[in-house]
Amino acid sequence: QLKVSHSIVRFVTCAATVLPHSPVNFLDQTQHKGLAVAVFGVLLCKLWGLLVSPNPLPFTTDAKNKQNWVILGVFYYPALYYPLLACGTLHNKVGYVLGSLLSWTHFGVLVWQKIDCPKTPLIHKYYSLFSSLPQIACLAFLSFQYPLLLFKGFKSSETADATEDLNSSYYGDYVKKMLSEKKSRNISTSSADKPKLSQRVRDAVKSCTVVFPFRFPLKLAISCVVSFITLYQMGLVLISLVVPTIQTARYGVDEDIANVLAGFQIILSPDKREVVRIVVYYMWCVEVCYISAMTLSSLVNLVLLMHSMVLHRSNLKGLYRGDIFNVYNCQRSLRASRPALVCWMGYTSFTAAHICIGMIIQTFVFFLCLLITVFLVIIPILQRQNLIVFHILWSMWPFWLMILLAVLFQHITARFCFIKKTAGTHDLNNRGNLFLLTYLLFPVNVLIGVLLALWRLIITALFNIVHMGRLDISLLNRNVEAFDPAYRCYAHYLKIEVSQSHPVMKAFCGMLLQSAGQESKAAQRSRDAEEGIQLVQQEKKQSKLSGAKRARRRWQLLYTLVNNPSLVGTRKHFQAAESFLNGSFNRKNKDSKKEAEAAAEKEKY
Repeated sequence: QLKVSHSIVRFVTCAATVLPHSPVNFLDQTQHKGLAVAVFGVLLCKLWGLLVSPNPLPFTTDAKNKQNWVILGVFYYPALYYPLLACGTLHNKVGYVLGSLLSWTHFGVLVWQKIDCPKTPLIHKYYSLFSSLPQIACLAFLSFQYPLLLFKGFKSSETADATEDLNSSYYGDYVKKMLSEKKSRNISTSSADKPKLSQRVRDAVKSCTVVFPFRFPLKLAISCVVSFITLYQMGLVLISLVVPTIQTARYGVDEDIANVLAGFQIILSPDKREVVRIVVYYMWCVEVCYISAMTLSSLVNLVLLMHSMVLHRSNLKGLYRGDIFNVYNCQRSLRASRPALVCWMGYTSFTAAHICIGMIIQTFVFFLCLLITVFLVIIPILQRQNLIVFHILWSMWPFWLMILLAVLFQHITARFCFIKKTAGTHDLNNRGNLFLLTYLLFPVNVLIGVLLALWRLIITALFNIVHMGRLDISLLNRNVEAFDPAYRCYAHYLKIEVSQSHPVMKAFCGMLLQSAGQESKAAQRSRDAEEGIQLVQQEKKQSKLSGAKRARRRWQLLYTLVNNPSLVGTRKHFQAAESFLNGSFNRKNKDSKKEAEAAAEKEKY
């Protein structure tokens, strides 16, 4: 046991000393989340302007080769803003001074440009100004945060070693909270004991807040901020592209529009002024419908983003405690792989892209639905004319009446004629009449099924359109969710996060490193004593625990070491990956190997 514990201590120490304060270690859990989030926000804003601006790069005005300059800009801007991200990873005063100078420079240049030239002919005269607001906010945060870190001196980071992440109190607090939690029993409550609407709203708001001691991984925090900035930028583009054009067309309507409509055999009124008033009113309705559709799409995506964070937290906590089947609906191994690593790298970018496409589709669909509702339902009711939809529905009243009566008749007969209650149980009654009624209503139910199929198509389409921007849920059936590329990316992303940043695993590794440091100090004091005696003496001095508790803790340590999937490759007797499944012994493969060896020995004899 001691040999295995020392080997895992050496393994953890080597893993912790990789890139401790390196400029490329900016996505590690030890780094400042705000700095990474702000730099990714700045980069997203610049890449957004790269696609929209006619001059992708500031040092070129060649519009003919725009595609080539865009490709160059995709790599130019990450390199330009990389020093802002790298300075925070050095964890020393030199890095904070450089970060302060760079952030102040970028912030000052950007603000000076917007003050000097607030209006641009790009899409809208104020589009460039409003589009740069998130970038200004991120650079302002960096300009404030770097001097703050310099002022504090960040003494804890300067004096800490490479294992500062494992020595963090977060992991210990997480384990204590997890061990102190008691499983709540599901007590069946009556309908009178159900919580009120206000209580449900408060519970929903609490579920969206951060729960101590759980904290989101750095990559997930970046994805959340990137999603919010994408919502803002996409909404601004959708407004700037369409609304000014509709307003310009509405202001330019004159009496000539009556002659244009008369050429299409459309006569709204004999008075041309009245025709102009009607056309302007209709165009205003179109503008209101479009703005409402875009606003509805933004609000829906914002609410779904909050629900996504709640689901992220639930999935991560479930995988932390080994609840793999409920998260994935199948047994999966939580270990790093090539597809999982590729999906982890592109998860944040894929989220932003899906939100863009989702907002475009949602706005278009919501706009069509609002147009149909306004021009075929609301306006005809207000004006009491052109009630085309109502005339069609009224002409089909015998069909709708038959459908309604058939549905009501089936529900009433099922309630009072074909179900009987005896001794608190429900059972079927009058089976012969039930079979006869099923046969007689077969043609009517075919027509009802057609309506249900249409309604199912509409509901499914709306659900998929609304949830297009979410990667954490599949738009397919759960049995075939692996064919959804977005959800597959999210599933692989969770694998990397859980396998590399499990809080219980890191708390355990931190305890091992602490015990290793204590053992080294004890070895310096008494080098002649045996290792086992030193350990016993050290344990007696540190804690006065009973023998039963010490034995229980040692067995728990041994069990954790044996079931650690990261140590499989270092063991002699279990070198084959088939011997382990998700970090546990694969007993079936082991038994089958024993049977094969026994059969081979029998054949020899």
